[in-house]
Amino acid sequence: MLLVYTHKISPRVKYVFKHICTRILGIEVSFTTAIEKLIAHDSLKMSYTKQQLGNEFFVRSHDIMFEQGLSDVEVNIQDWGNTKCFFFIGEKGSIPFDIFAASFYLLSRYEEYLPHVKDEFGRFTATESLGYKYGFLHQPVVDIWAYKFKEALQNQFPDFKFPTRTYSVRPIIDVPSAYSYKLKGIIRTIGGTVKDLFKFRFRSLYLRYAVLLGFKHDPYDTFKYIINRQKLCKNKFLFFFLIGDYSTYDKGINASKKSFISLIKHVADYCNVGLKVSYFAIDDVTILKKEKNRMEDILNTPLKASRQSFSRLNLPESYRNLIDLEIKEDYTMGYVNHIGFRAGSCTPFLFYDLDYEVQTPLMIYPYHLLDYALLNNKSLLDKKKVLKEVINEVKQVNGEFVPVFHNYTFTDVDQWKGYKELFNLILESANES
Repeated sequence: MLLVYTHKISPRVKYVFKHICTRILGIEVSFTTAIEKLIAHDSLKMSYTKQQLGNEFFVRSHDIMFEQGLSDVEVNIQDWGNTKCFFFIGEKGSIPFDIFAASFYLLSRYEEYLPHVKDEFGRFTATESLGYKYGFLHQPVVDIWAYKFKEALQNQFPDFKFPTRTYSVRPIIDVPSAYSYKLKGIIRTIGGTVKDLFKFRFRSLYLRYAVLLGFKHDPYDTFKYIINRQKLCKNKFLFFFLIGDYSTYDKGINASKKSFISLIKHVADYCNVGLKVSYFAIDDVTILKKEKNRMEDILNTPLKASRQSFSRLNLPESYRNLIDLEIKEDYTMGYVNHIGFRAGSCTPFLFYDLDYEVQTPLMIYPYHLLDYALLNNKSLLDKKKVLKEVINEVKQVNGEFVPVFHNYTFTDVDQWKGYKELFNLILESANES
């Protein structure tokens, strides 16, 4: 166990030390404000305060860790070996940066509470982030800093045996609409037909009625393929089905249709299933509660996980609504058009509410790649190269890689050609040494 001496055991200090020490490095951590307890402790120990007490392992703490609410924090990004960091403390500490304050800044999404320009869907964009502006978005810096901290601790406590963790993959399958043509109802089918005619999309028109008449397979119905891949994989896939009402942004299948309910139940026999929260439910807890109850009725089990439509997040409200409804996990933390680590970590972390200064029970699983982001690379070879780079970053810290694919990604239609191969590459990466 690591004992940390500090002048004040603040909620922020407890939160970030537990993420770095327990979740990433696998060691228990406890805290004390009594110097005599630090002296008496006969295992890993350090001080995290303003002044070093003697020759102990010491990290000079940044003021942000003992404040409440937001303040005008100066962030000066500097190089640190093969990565970057901020909150520099120089040679006065056992490591040159206060990685705990820097990690808290990223994990709490401090920057997303500050004034910033949002996109047309009201989202915080990658280009507004520190990671993008200073060139470290592609690295899980919080995990990298944790391993640098571990190395420094190991040098001072050479007899201590640190546990090891292994690289893993948690594939996400997002299902905004289970079918392209099936189960859409008469009005939507007629509307789609008229649109195809006006836009001279005769191939689409032919395919629509070939599917509806049972002559062809619906192109979005890739569930048999995905479940077969699941059977060969040790990690369970996590599906998110949209079951919200039809709207401008959400054009899924009516959740009362028996065939759709049967599909969700069938998928749940092999994989985990969560709720894809509809566009308007993100801001309206009443709609969210209705969708949660609807999914629980289908699954006949309490809903555990959610993912927001269009990867929209309004912090802290979006997460507070999930907490109020006792949803345990969320998979929205990531960027639609950029590959990388929005919160700087490839280790799941609990949401910290900056307004209330409290660690919440909601576990955030940040995703690192959305299938759309790979479209920025034209050739399949380029896509593979980029994919292998992000996998390698996660592997170096034995983290968990979370990719998001859609059910329609596995069709062989136009832009999605080769994506089955990319998905298999991800699955196989968990079996490589």
